[in-house]
Amino acid sequence: METFKYLLLVIAALSFFQCKGQTNEKDENYTYQNGSFDGIGKFYKGREIAHVMGFQGIGWLERPEREKEENTSRLIKNMDIQPGNTIADIGAGSGYHVFKMAPLAENGLIYAVDIQPEMLQAIEKRKKAAEQENIRLIQGSEKSTKLPENSVDKILMVDVYHEFSYPVEMLESMHAALKKDGKIYLIEYKGEDDSIPIKKLHKMTVAQAVKEFEANGFRLMENIDNLPWQHCMIFIKK
Repeated sequence: METFKYLLLVIAALSFFQCKGQTNEKDENYTYQNGSFDGIGKFYKGREIAHVMGFQGIGWLERPEREKEENTSRLIKNMDIQPGNTIADIGAGSGYHVFKMAPLAENGLIYAVDIQPEMLQAIEKRKKAAEQENIRLIQGSEKSTKLPENSVDKILMVDVYHEFSYPVEMLESMHAALKKDGKIYLIEYKGEDDSIPIKKLHKMTVAQAVKEFEANGFRLMENIDNLPWQHCMIFIKK
């Protein structure tokens, strides 16, 4: 646990120094005010947006304890991945989940989407070593996934949505990319549980997630409550 607490401090520091920074622009979707140490001072529907974790946090993403702490194998089972599925991992990071999904969607395609080129380089290196041909890399932006329209069956976001600087624009982009009967799997640390050793802004409650997604054309289909620390919320188009 001491190692885990240390890693949390490391992640907090990396997040602080790698953040995109607060912008002075104003628009109808967001409000700006003095924020917390872990946030960017930009708010959406009452929630302060958290700093982005920098690529220096790859070691945290690939930590050996992750399976035990998050039961990532069960998460993958929750997704019911079929051989022909096209799946996008938004905020794919080092590709931790990408390389778990790719063999299951053997006749399909996994889009690994991330805003940081260093993360994508790490995935590309591992992709070549594994000779995993059904992975396609996309460098997204703060406002777009850059995914083709009507192209994906499932979207996975693991502990990343709360860091989006432009959640409205990103949800709009995902809505366009998702097929009519597609699903979004939103994985976030449980904001309702103070005992989970994750900083407050890096958690989300179900109520907050529903508020934000419903405002952007989605509805909650199910919250699979079988992960140790995280919600597994499934959203579909209204």
